[in-house]
Amino acid sequence: VSASGFTCFPGQMWDRVLSKVKKAVVFMDDKCAESLHWNGGATSVFESGARNLKQFSSFEAGGENEPKAVFVVSTLLKGRTADIIQDIVGLSHFQYCVVFTTVAHSIHLLANNVTAELEGNPVFEQFEDKLCEWMGDMNYTAEVMHAPVVFAPVSPQLFLAPNFAHLFPLLPRDLETINTKRPEKRRFGSLTDVDLHSLSPELQIEIKSLASAVNSMFESTSTREESFALGPMSRLIAGELANHPQAKNRRKTAPNKASIVFIDRTLDLTGAAGHHGDSLVEKILTVLQPFPGHTTDVQVDMLELTNLQHIPDSQPTLAPGCLAQTQSSTARLLWETMLASKQKEAVMEVRRQLVEAASKENLPIKMGLGRVTPEQLCSYVQLFKSNWGALESHCAVIQLGLATAQTLRHPTLPRWDSCLAFERLLLQALGDSDFAGVLRQLLPLMKPQSSSGSRSGEEECGPDELLVLLVYLYSLAGEAQIADDEEEEEKVERELIGALTLVITRETELSPLLQKLTGCGSIEELTMERAHTAVEGVFDTLRELSHARDHLKQLNSVYTASDGVHQAMYRPFLRQVLEEIFHPDRPESPDIEHMSGGLTDMLKTGFSMFMKVSRPHPSDHALLFLFLVGGVTPSELRLIREVVSAHKPGTQVLVLSTRLLRPTDVPELLFTTQRLVPDIGV
Repeated sequence: VSASGFTCFPGQMWDRVLSKVKKAVVFMDDKCAESLHWNGGATSVFESGARNLKQFSSFEAGGENEPKAVFVVSTLLKGRTADIIQDIVGLSHFQYCVVFTTVAHSIHLLANNVTAELEGNPVFEQFEDKLCEWMGDMNYTAEVMHAPVVFAPVSPQLFLAPNFAHLFPLLPRDLETINTKRPEKRRFGSLTDVDLHSLSPELQIEIKSLASAVNSMFESTSTREESFALGPMSRLIAGELANHPQAKNRRKTAPNKASIVFIDRTLDLTGAAGHHGDSLVEKILTVLQPFPGHTTDVQVDMLELTNLQHIPDSQPTLAPGCLAQTQSSTARLLWETMLASKQKEAVMEVRRQLVEAASKENLPIKMGLGRVTPEQLCSYVQLFKSNWGALESHCAVIQLGLATAQTLRHPTLPRWDSCLAFERLLLQALGDSDFAGVLRQLLPLMKPQSSSGSRSGEEECGPDELLVLLVYLYSLAGEAQIADDEEEEEKVERELIGALTLVITRETELSPLLQKLTGCGSIEELTMERAHTAVEGVFDTLRELSHARDHLKQLNSVYTASDGVHQAMYRPFLRQVLEEIFHPDRPESPDIEHMSGGLTDMLKTGFSMFMKVSRPHPSDHALLFLFLVGGVTPSELRLIREVVSAHKPGTQVLVLSTRLLRPTDVPELLFTTQRLVPDIGV
């Protein structure tokens, strides 16, 4: 099976849903809406005959002459989700309801504590009866089914799973929490020892749901996969996939083969927090506002295409544009180039596409050579303003052009380069001094806002950037010179905690990250005490970050010290893993663990005493999946492409991940996310 079979998979799953929406009012939750957004968007729902598309909320309902409803949800059909469906049905006049959930029936059984193997789908059938009850007539029609509309194909090489955007590998402080609930003798020594059953029911359901979604993908393409894992969370997910009840039969008969390697994000936080990617998309995702309710896409301001005046601080009346242009093949290809190229190439391609669109429409274009400037891109976009036909034909490319221009001229963009310059400085400093010495270099950056509410230079780092820099530095703490004086490090940490607390309390408004971190919705609520407690918690987590690779034997560093000739360097973990996988001698890596369905592995080991049994290797098959648990950065996508074409050009690599990361996502996932008890909507 080639990668193209998999590229169609998310769309095929949506087709199941779309086949039911004719003449219906469709209610959809945010996670499913984000998946749809990259799978043809609302257009595909209306083209399939839907009457309306509404938010999945108790404040919505169908009209009097709307007898049919379709619900699409990413959660278990119980608790909060069931209540909302009951509210909507109660306020409407439905006679026919269809409910699609991305959660498989087997997981519904588990959530209802049923361990027996049951015929049919009793939980779904029970819910159908409830729906008829709520509609007010047992003779009305209700259908409940599973549709794994989990993956958003952000590009043909990248699938994201927005349902799991907040799933993140556990940290040592989570291990402490798990251990406090266990008797002394049964406590786990490290995160690698933690088994699925010792986790909260919510997290078990989350992990099983993710394994089930990946299983659906292999099932629909008749593929037999070999699973491998790096990192504790990846082991749990890969183990769950290997032992998935439906997977055993599939593996006996499936004609196609692939390898899938799960990798924990925590094994390389340096790459996730760093600004070294030279990627246009990373910058777009960072400086533009997120699309409401989404974790990936951003809002593109469309004001320049209209004659409306910009009124500062007013609420815009104009719908924003976005990056997901699924209806136009030209824009799709442009987006793929933006996602996988270096910034300079990406920006040149944006200009080329705008010029081409304008010349197709015979618009008076002045061809610019040399550096691409945001002003130049805007002047090209302006040409379409007066020509509705041209605007409609090329709207998708224009949105990507505007996103690029708005990013390149954004007032906070210079901070990106400041962070990059500082990271380079820290990398060199790590090789030359102990950690306290490197930490001390951060102190001058901790500058509170001036009383006028601005930073003296646009490139001065605010608290969000400072948190990202702290993650970057602490993720490399193990690389510093051994300290003679431990107390010095604690002293500098105390100074940093005090300085950062002051910076946060002096802000004029709290960023979304700071709101989550402090638990305060506005700066007025924030006391010095609350800020201090929050920052102390941050440092408790930071101190553990450099130990994430301690259990690895070979791939345990992402840093190369300076040798006097070359500067110190960050070595991406992903590059090391791929070079290991594609090594011509095919060594058996002690760190890439093969997970398979249990017993057969035991038998093979028994046989191997008498005969040579070769263990599965991730490079056995021409199709390789990399699943990055906790997010992937755009520049890592480029890196994967480069390593594969250099080492094993025939291999097709598809990347799956829980989200597309911007640097500021990393502090949010580390410091403000309920990793042990995710919200599963119940």
